[in-house]
Amino acid sequence: MRNLSAFVYLVLALWNLLSPPALLSSEGERILEIKRILELEINSSINPATLNYLDNAFKVAHNDSHELILIKINTPGGLISTTKDILTLIGRSELPIVIWVTPEGASATSAGAIIASGAHLLFMSDGTNIGAATPVELGKDLDSKDLRSKAVNDLVALVEGLATARHRNSQLFAKMVSEASSFPASEAKKNGLIDGITNSIKELCLALNKRSIEIQGKKFILEATDPVITKYEMDFGQKLLNILANPQLAYILFILGMALLYFEMQAPGGFLAGSIGAIFLLFAAIGFQVLPVNWGGMGLILLSFILFLLEIWITSYGLLSIAGLAALITGSLFLFRTDNAYIQLGTGVILSIALAIGSFLALMGYFLFRDWKKNKKHIAHFNDLRGAEGVILEVRDKTTEGLFCYSLKANGEIWNGLSQNPHKVGDKVKIISQRADDLFVEF
Repeated sequence: MRNLSAFVYLVLALWNLLSPPALLSSEGERILEIKRILELEINSSINPATLNYLDNAFKVAHNDSHELILIKINTPGGLISTTKDILTLIGRSELPIVIWVTPEGASATSAGAIIASGAHLLFMSDGTNIGAATPVELGKDLDSKDLRSKAVNDLVALVEGLATARHRNSQLFAKMVSEASSFPASEAKKNGLIDGITNSIKELCLALNKRSIEIQGKKFILEATDPVITKYEMDFGQKLLNILANPQLAYILFILGMALLYFEMQAPGGFLAGSIGAIFLLFAAIGFQVLPVNWGGMGLILLSFILFLLEIWITSYGLLSIAGLAALITGSLFLFRTDNAYIQLGTGVILSIALAIGSFLALMGYFLFRDWKKNKKHIAHFNDLRGAEGVILEVRDKTTEGLFCYSLKANGEIWNGLSQNPHKVGDKVKIISQRADDLFVEF
């Protein structure tokens, strides 16, 4: 029995020793073999669309058994709140996160530099720079001295802690925030701000090989000899959200939306200006992060069906329907844009629904146009029913003019009928004249 127990123990020990990624180096570090890399790219400001893109990509990397996530970055900065959420996302990741400031001429400025401080490994290409992370308002420094000091001290502590954890020069990272310092690639490498300078994917993979990192308290040595790199790009909804998240554009949409609503109140009845204004305000609310993206998407979808219903009662020559289709498509693209959403609508499904509704509206417009063109007197009387035959559906009370009033059906349409003679339900009548809402009939 003792021999059997010893044999089982020996087998388990060998299994734990040989099972990847639990292989150990001579220093006791685990060996992590990098076979598949998921490549992401940030080439815009840091905003909620960036966070949603990274969040979805991280889930894909974990679910599809990638061993490393590579983020190519070129950003002028962005929102501090979103930056902190991205750093939390990186900190929770069980996979190594590598940030690469590339290509030549790119920069990781402001929020980009803060995000870069949290990467497990940080590389730059020649001709790039990193830094200038002092917090500012839209286009200017923070006015209040106390407010500025509070924001600066908070970010200084953040980047110092991250840089220290990643064994980088924490003092110079702090100066990026406190003094808006900026460093080119060569100086960043010299001062220990980054882990290396690489100008191609091949150079990057060589730089990753045999590199020692620490993930959630566990030490690993990377082995990246010939990894397969898969690109993961933003979907159409994320690209649209990325555009709307621009603060200046969101502000312009807000002003235009309010102006259109004011115009609607000054000249009510058409609802076209008010409808477009409501769409702009929803876009602005999403861009300002006042309204969660998924709630904004639902609001746009509900608004689209209101616009379709208004098209029935208001002559807009299809403009309300076009606005409704735009609201429907964008609203559908924004659904399920939450941090914990594991499902999303496919672009093919959204376009199929939009195409079906658009085809139906186009078909209705075609029949209306055909009827209008067939009518020789369409200039004076569109949908002229004079001379047509109708059927009495309901007998109503007399009008103040002493005329008999009816509800009748003519050419498949329900109209108000007026006559000097009494009729019964089911009687067939001839239409002799026509007003906007009434038909004059006789036997």
